[in-house]
Parts: sequence; structure tokens; C-alpha cells
Amino acid sequence: MKQFSAKSLISALVFKAAVVSSPAITNSDIVSKADNAEQGVTIAKAMPDAGLKLVEVVLRTEASLAALSAIKAALPDLVVGAGTVTNETTLQQAIDAGADFIITPAVSDKLLAKLATCGVPVLPDVSNTGEILMAREYGYQELKLFPAALAGGAKFLSSISSIFKDISFCPTGGVTAENKADYFALNNVFAVGGTWVAQKDWVVSENWQAITDACIAANQPAYCNDDLTVIRQGNNHEFCTRCSNR
Repeated sequence: MKQFSAKSLISALVFKAAVVSSPAITNSDIVSKADNAEQGVTIAKAMPDAGLKLVEVVLRTEASLAALSAIKAALPDLVVGAGTVTNETTLQQAIDAGADFIITPAVSDKLLAKLATCGVPVLPDVSNTGEILMAREYGYQELKLFPAALAGGAKFLSSISSIFKDISFCPTGGVTAENKADYFALNNVFAVGGTWVAQKDWVVSENWQAITDACIAANQPAYCNDDLTVIRQGNNHEFCTRCSNR
């Protein structure tokens, strides 16, 4: 049975501007940059001004769940998800806090079984072909690749595209402003995630405009590294005439 996935929710927004108008950038890890719920809300407020409609709150600190609920209350039009969900307890806590979607940092049979019945969109994480196959057997066709750089990056995704023709990916981990175009050039990438749009020093100095500006820049069309020709714009695919990159 095909699962109700994160991409199903996002593709109407900005996950290719999931942070989705396509292609776009997924959110930054809001709570990993914030020291408390109030700061998390302030960071989140800097993102809608850039056209981002979806953010992920990673559940790595004691403030994470409180920040998730606070962002939902302060920005009701923003789609807010919970990341770093690793077990049934965390999953239920995230849903109780109001998470609109779930992202995991890994998969297991037990976790996938719980996710399959949780009632909200899910983006399971994989890092190798065995995990891709396992997630597909549970009905998932949109997956996160993490850590993308260590898992083989754009070359890995390109090499498996003919094997897993029905699977598309959101790479995170080692994705930067400089290499995001390499991922968006691939037909099996629907979004990317990165933390460069909300750098810690900007948060410490309360430079919220820098976050907004970085998010705006991140959601610009992807360009080929060898040319300034648009590779992909919106839902229409265009290719670099110099290197035939896709």
C-alpha cells in the first residue's frame, strides 16, 4: 500500500519549496539553532518572508517539542514537521505537539511499521540500497537521503535512478548552496535540505534578515555548475545546452 508521504503534502507548497515550488530547499533545522522555544519562533518567522512554507523542527533538545508547538501557534499557515523521530514514543510526542509531518534519521522494520499507521505524512531516511528497498516495501516512494555526502551524494542518486525508478529523494547532510544544483539536476530529487539558510552566528547576533535573504537565495532556480543556463525551473525541466546535464 502506498503511504501518504511528505512529498504528497509538500509538492503543493515549496518541498521542492519545502521548504515547495520546485525545485526548492527544505527548511533548516530550526531547533538545532535555537536555545529556546521563543527563539525558535523568531527563526521560523524569518522564513515565510522568503516564500518558504514548510519547516522542520529537529527533536534533539529539551526545547524541541515546545518550539514545535509554539511555531504552530504563532504561524498557523506554516507547515511544521518534526525531525529526528527514532521510536514510537518520540513519534507520539511529535504528533501530540502538532507536527504536520514526520522525518526520521534512519529506518527499521519496527519504526516503519509504526510510521505506516501514524496518520501524518512521513519522509523516512535511508542511506543505502537495502534501506531504500525496505522503505519501498512499506509503500514509501519519497525518501530522505542522509547523510547525503557520506552516502555517495549526487553520483549515488544518479547511479540508482534506473534501479529504483519509482523512488525520489530529498538529500540532506552535506548539501550546500554551492552543490545544491548538482542534486536538482537529477530527475529523482524533489527537494534538498540544508542548514546554511539559518547559520548559528546569525541567530546569536539576531540577524533575522540574513536568514530571510539566505532562504530567498536558496529558492532561486538551480543552475549548472558549467554554465548559467537554468537546469530546472518550477515544474518544467530545462537542460544545460553546454554539458547536457539533467
